[in-house]
Amino acid sequence: MPRKLLKFLIVFDNTSLLYFPGQFLSGKVLMELQDDTPVLGLHFHVVGEGVVRVGSGRHERLFDKENYIDFRMRLLGEPGHGTSILSPGIHSFPFKLGLPMGLPSTFLGTHGWVQYFCKAALREPNGLTHKNQQVFLVMNPIDLNMEPPVLSQLLECNVDHRLGVGCVSGGSVAVSVALDRGAYVPGESIVLTAHLENSSKTNIKAIRAALTETIQYSAHGKTAAREVRELSAVGLGGARAGARQRWREPLYVPPLPPTNLRGCHLISVQYDVYFIIEPKSMEKAVKLQLPVLVGTYPFRSESEEPPHYPSTLPVFRPWLQSSH
Repeated sequence: MPRKLLKFLIVFDNTSLLYFPGQFLSGKVLMELQDDTPVLGLHFHVVGEGVVRVGSGRHERLFDKENYIDFRMRLLGEPGHGTSILSPGIHSFPFKLGLPMGLPSTFLGTHGWVQYFCKAALREPNGLTHKNQQVFLVMNPIDLNMEPPVLSQLLECNVDHRLGVGCVSGGSVAVSVALDRGAYVPGESIVLTAHLENSSKTNIKAIRAALTETIQYSAHGKTAAREVRELSAVGLGGARAGARQRWREPLYVPPLPPTNLRGCHLISVQYDVYFIIEPKSMEKAVKLQLPVLVGTYPFRSESEEPPHYPSTLPVFRPWLQSSH
């Protein structure tokens, strides 16, 4: 009858699973045995990696990878020393590792990811190997107080757009948009102020503002894919010909990784506020773009809300099973 391994777990001391570069990753590998069990060794592996994968399976078109952590250690057993006998009951094997500085933040996207996880493998003399793994989060902080001071100031954009087809002018639409500053942290709201003067003969059917995330994936030095996601938006109605309107609206900043994924060379992340005007005519929408920086620590004097970070991440990742 085979010996039964009742439990085999990786447990972190930090139950939130959230770490910052430079902190210690510590915890223990726990196992519970039903009988005396001979083992060759208990291997522990800490991995941090960035991966870009466009397509899948036989249709995979582009793939690239970079490593941030590749730390291996034996928690039990030595090469060439034969087997050790573990008695029935619970056994605990502690580990502790200082995380390198400059690690990029955890990120999951459609065509790539930055992931951190630990793997444990218990080898028996009969060739059987028990495996388990546990994901943890890394947040690389950006302190807005250490960024250029201009980011704490008003950010403005103006446009005077002429409507009409070909040589036929239908008048113009003048738009002025301002954000209360150029940098934020998750949990805060972007205060958008806008003024529109519709001097054209065309009604504007829809006006809206949106916070977007643009993700660019690179493989072997070339752009592999790009995606744009709308994170939050507010509708501002329309504007009749000859009308003047003003708005002051908040745009919520949800839990997000910091701008640029600093430390990662395969995936870049940019955040923008768009002010979008859609005329009732056949003309294309007019878009005003205002780039914003998303950080980790808020401006000390202006923040009213504490930042919110993701505290959990699903443990199951199919690609971890197949690629390691």
